Parts: sequence; C-alpha cells; structure tokens
Amino acid sequence: MKTWINIFWLGLKELRSVFSDVMIVVLIVYAFSLDIYGQATATSESVNNASVAIVDEDHSTLSRSIANALYPPYFKMPVLISPAEIDEGMDLDKFMFVIEIPPRFEEDIRANRQPTVKINIDATAVTQASLGNSYIQNIVFDEVNHFINRSDETTDYAVTLVQRRAFNPNGTGMWFGAINALINQISMIMIILTGAALLREREHGTIEHLLVMPLNSFQIVMSKVWANGLIILVVFMFSMVFVVEMILDVPIHGSRLLFVGGTILYLFAAAAIGIFLGTLAQTMAQFALLMIMVIIPITMLSGGLTPIESQPDIIQPVTWLLPSRHYMAFSQAVVFRGAGLSIVWPQLLIMTGLGAIFFSASLALFRRSIAVSH
Repeated sequence: MKTWINIFWLGLKELRSVFSDVMIVVLIVYAFSLDIYGQATATSESVNNASVAIVDEDHSTLSRSIANALYPPYFKMPVLISPAEIDEGMDLDKFMFVIEIPPRFEEDIRANRQPTVKINIDATAVTQASLGNSYIQNIVFDEVNHFINRSDETTDYAVTLVQRRAFNPNGTGMWFGAINALINQISMIMIILTGAALLREREHGTIEHLLVMPLNSFQIVMSKVWANGLIILVVFMFSMVFVVEMILDVPIHGSRLLFVGGTILYLFAAAAIGIFLGTLAQTMAQFALLMIMVIIPITMLSGGLTPIESQPDIIQPVTWLLPSRHYMAFSQAVVFRGAGLSIVWPQLLIMTGLGAIFFSASLALFRRSIAVSH
C-alpha cells in the first residue's frame, strides 16, 4: 500500500511540474485542438476550388455549356483568357487547369469529325491534378454527349452493379484524417512528456534526491506514467468531444467507453516507450534525436498514412512491434465500424504486452542510466 501512496504523491509532483511549464501546456493545447483540425481539413481526397481557365476559340453554345459545367465547390468559376496568356498564367500559378477549345468545335462535333480539346495541367499538386483531370474529362464528355443526343445518354448493361459504401457512405476523407491526426498526437506528446520528465529530473539534479529516498525505480517511473498519462487522457477526451465530434462532425459508431479504455492501454505503451528513450538518452539533445528516429516510423507505419497491406513486404512484420499499428486498427474498428470487445480484444492484448515489454526494459535500464550519468 505504501508503494502506491508514494506513486500517488510523486505523480502529483509531476503534475505540478508539467503545469508550471507554460510552453508545454501551450504545446499540449495546440496539439489537441488547432493542429488536429488543421491536419484533418488540410488534405482532401477530392478536387476542391481548383483554379481553371478556358481558352474559348469557338464561342459556341457547346463551348459555353462546358464552361458553365465547371462550378464550385470542385472548381472556381472559370476565367476566360486568350492563348497568349496560357504560359504566363500557369507560370505564375494562377491556374491549375487551362482548357483549350479549338475553333469550329461545335461544327466539327455536328459533322462527327472528333475535334481535340486540350487540357493543360499544373501537375505540381499531383493528387489534385490527377483527380481534376478526370473530373474535367468526364464533364466535357457528358456535355458533348448531351449536345449530340439532346438528352442525357443512358446505356443498358448486361450486369447491374449495386454499390454499398459501409461505414462512410459519402466518402468523407476528413473523418479518417481526424482520427489519424488524433492518434499521431497521442503518440508524439505522450512520448515527449514521459521521456522529457525523466531527463528533466536528471538535468535539474532532483533524480539524486529521489534515489536517496525510500523509493525504487518502479515507483519513480510509474508516477511519471500515470501523471502524464492522465494529462493526455483528459485532453484526448476533450479533443474527441469538442474538436472531432462537434467541430469536424465525425460520428463515433462504437462504444466511447471501450475507446477510452483502449486509449488508456495505448497511453501506457507510449509512456513506456518514452521512459525507455529517456533512459537511453543522457541529454535533451540526444532525446530529441531519438524522438526523430522513433516518431517517424510510429506515424508512418501505423497504417494511418498507408494501409499495412500496401507497405513493402519487408516492413510489414516490423509493424507488429509498434503499439501504434494495433491502436490504429483498434480505433478504426471502434470509431468507424462500431466493433465491440469481442472483435478488438487481440489489439488490446498486444498493446498491453508491448507496453509491458517496454516498461520492463525501462526499469532494467533505469538504474544503469543513472550510474552512467555519473
């Protein structure tokens, strides 16, 4: 019982230390509010407000109907320009797309001559350029077919395909981006707080005061885990309710209690990694370098940026050692698919096991790291 009382009071000391550092408080608030909103809304899987210009050398009904079919929110209102303005407009990044409609375009369509419409594309924004090109091609084909047939053309196929988009019917990419950003922030901030807390004790010389007290390494390490974990858990729940659900309007289909419970297990695993890095590093500079080496794989190989199955075969087995991979799978299952404990228990078990391994390694290295520093 005395062990847990010591852990409680040491944790309170850690809480006071964190809240007394204004920069850390600002970082935590920003990371779980504006940064998540920015990451969720900055990237789009569809064309949005793409700038487009039209060189209309035909000035016909058909060319005007093509121009009128390009409208927000996919495209900005088209700008009519001359052929001489194409190069300058694209060089100055005024237009992502420039559509050139040749002279006698409508006349050639009527005569069934198959004229050429040229689409100039600024491909520096690769995804938007590729999607926008497909959008424009479909718009031109639809308008031409409608003009020829004087009605919307329909085709009877031998097979009828019925699509059912489960879990995200409208294909809103922001939903996935918000959860991915939230998970990345939990990983980064939790590792930073716990590792920095250990190094702060060492650099301030207070770690020696703790070691001469009737305390063991388990009590010192565990106090930092629960104190920093509590901070991240509170801001996580705040961000989940006010940023993800209310502002970004991301629905939570599964149990919120299960989601919070899984997050607690992941916080333990992330904190153990932070403590482990804190025992390896002797200074904050070394810890920062280790953070770069660890955070990038944790975020890139978690399955949030690309599915695990799409990653190189040699990398996929390594991802099993990352708690973030299993937390990502757990979060997607609970949040989007409404999965219950009977489905996600393997991810919870693996996260707990990996956290225990890193925590045990941290305890084993803790005394040795203190001795090396002297």
